[in-house]
Amino acid sequence: MCAQAPEFAPYRLSEAAVRLLECLPDPADARILGPQLVREIMYRVLCGEQGGALRAAAALHSRFGQVNRALQRIHADLAETAGMSASAFHRNFKAVTSNSPLQYLKTIRLHKARMLMVYEGLRAGVAAERVGYESPSQFSREFKRLFGESPVESAAALAGALCRGVPVSV
Repeated sequence: MCAQAPEFAPYRLSEAAVRLLECLPDPADARILGPQLVREIMYRVLCGEQGGALRAAAALHSRFGQVNRALQRIHADLAETAGMSASAFHRNFKAVTSNSPLQYLKTIRLHKARMLMVYEGLRAGVAAERVGYESPSQFSREFKRLFGESPVESAAALAGALCRGVPVSV
């Protein structure tokens, strides 16, 4: 698809961008040359180092496209179930829960992981994976941000309190 020499690609992209900027002040040039220059810039970007990832993200049948369609459907279904537009649902959800839907789901996942560590004795990494985290370090950071202590410390403290019959708030 891309026939440009890789070592000259950044220069050709820059030249196309400069030509576009130079044609913008003149309405006739902008109307006639602008669309073709934008097309050239898109071509140069897609042929660049990250072109493969960009093409995959844009492809309707790629994993990116499939996941994107699923997320759009989830948002639309939630909003429709609530009888609202997607933006109204997001705004009202945040007003009720004090969290965005994404933040709310993250909090639920972290609470679920803590319960798995306490009640099933799972290690933090296993609990993180069970609730959908791929990165143990990301899980630990978010866990500590929410609970104020590491997953191991939190699970041990909660398990100890439960064994002593101390009421705890989860």
